[in-house]
Amino acid sequence: MQKYLQYNTLEKKRLIHFDQWASIFGETVNSIELAPQGGGYRYKTRFSKFYNLPELMNMFKEVADIKTIDMMPEIVRPEANYETVVVKPSELQEKMVEELGKRAAKIQKGSVDPREDNMLKITSDGRKIGLDQRLINDSLPDFEGSKVNSCMKNVYRIWNETSEKKSTQVIFCDFSTPNKDGRFNVYDDIKEKLIKKGIPKNEIAFIHDCTTEVQKKELFAKVRQGKIRVLFGSTFKLGAGTNLQDKLIAVHDLDCPWRPRDLERASVAAI
Repeated sequence: MQKYLQYNTLEKKRLIHFDQWASIFGETVNSIELAPQGGGYRYKTRFSKFYNLPELMNMFKEVADIKTIDMMPEIVRPEANYETVVVKPSELQEKMVEELGKRAAKIQKGSVDPREDNMLKITSDGRKIGLDQRLINDSLPDFEGSKVNSCMKNVYRIWNETSEKKSTQVIFCDFSTPNKDGRFNVYDDIKEKLIKKGIPKNEIAFIHDCTTEVQKKELFAKVRQGKIRVLFGSTFKLGAGTNLQDKLIAVHDLDCPWRPRDLERASVAAI
């Protein structure tokens, strides 16, 4: 951000190159960490903390007005109860993860053409496996103990327990969004299962079905009224700026967004 906004300042202070900037404001540590493919360890150098923070903040304040939530007492946020639901992988998922490790090892050795396989593909496949094994191959069985089924059961339980109040829920899922080509996707899978359990079809909605701002406003109004009680969406489409909080009782995050701030932003936006 400083290179965008304070290029001349960094140039005068001889901090225009990242290594120069990092030598003044950052501290690195060398440590052993788990390899990304899950098998074995590797030696890695990473930033551990910032140095000379007052000087860095004063420099950045020349171009930025910084406010954190603790500096704005007028904003009142309800306390959220966070729950991490841990599910065990299926045998197929364990084998798939092992295969990812073998692929990563080949890439690190340089024995694979990057156009055929690379770490980005492995990361994408890992996200698919972690969400539901059918995203790798839709002919694979629907694992009863999967993350998707666990979420579906929790959504139904909360829906049933809060029927009198018509409380609402939001399911965030950035991967495997709805499609029209017949491929398996998590959204439709959970929706069909919830309908089979007894949730009326007209109480479930996808934010992806809204193509205009007017349609979004109408949908959000129905959620606030309790007419739509289960809303699916991605962090991008249903994150910051969404006004759903009137009857909201639960937010479910099926997968983790790329930026950690999106978890808090999505939750706060929905609460």
